[in-house]
Amino acid sequence: MTRAFTVIIERDAEGYYVATVPELRGCHTQARSLDTLMKRIREAIEVCLEVEGEPLPPQEFIGVQRVWVDV
Repeated sequence: MTRAFTVIIERDAEGYYVATVPELRGCHTQARSLDTLMKRIREAIEVCLEVEGEPLPPQEFIGVQRVWVDV
């Protein structure tokens, strides 16, 4: 069975790409390149599914907003 997951990708202060899967608790990884990141997040999803079983109910991805706050 094939299932799609939403993956959030960010870049940290040191230049690493960081991927997180909101539907799977604790499912994240990092890499220097996007190609490596995508390979690693697929592996992380497989491991999380083996350990956790069924993921949280699917969420509908709406979008991303940037918010500025005076601090």
